[in-house]
Amino acid sequence: MSSILYYVADPMCSWCWGFKPVLDEVRTALPQGISLVYVMGGLAKDSDEPMPEETRQYVQMNWRQVTEEAGATFNWDFWTNCQPRRSTYPACRAVLAASAQQENSVPEMFEAIQRAYYQEARNPSDNATLVALADEIGLDKRRFEYDLTSEVTESLLQDDFNLRRSLTVREFPSLVLKHDTTQTWIVKGYANLETTLSRLADALA
Repeated sequence: MSSILYYVADPMCSWCWGFKPVLDEVRTALPQGISLVYVMGGLAKDSDEPMPEETRQYVQMNWRQVTEEAGATFNWDFWTNCQPRRSTYPACRAVLAASAQQENSVPEMFEAIQRAYYQEARNPSDNATLVALADEIGLDKRRFEYDLTSEVTESLLQDDFNLRRSLTVREFPSLVLKHDTTQTWIVKGYANLETTLSRLADALA
């Protein structure tokens, strides 16, 4: 039976942005027969309320820590050009809506959201931003706009949340290797490349 490496994450998780170079190397290092499956974790529920100052400070603190530990860069214009909201479920739905059109578009949509948020100072809490990103990566814009808020996509999101709970994941990013009934933690929260590849090699040995 083939194994699955679950990547439990949120497109708007700053530590997942810091983990992106590591994930790219993990994808390259995976042997045949092991599938990398994205699971949307869901950091923050839907909200139209402006992000409170205390939350803004917390998120900005995380950005600084990710830069220090992972070397990731951030476009701080986001905080002046956008109206931040503590709402990441729309971005998670966008990844699932993309997969409904093209299953292999999951990494591309996930990374498009990350780039828009962290590099281009665009707000992925806004559906308009997500629709624009879908168009930019070549998806059917009208279908995506419909799928983004459909009951089917919401059901898929809840399925991912249930899977996350069954894997007992509480930190993002997380990597969990599952073979049959055996579950092995590779990453529980951010880890650097050396640590991640070492743990993966041990689990596959």
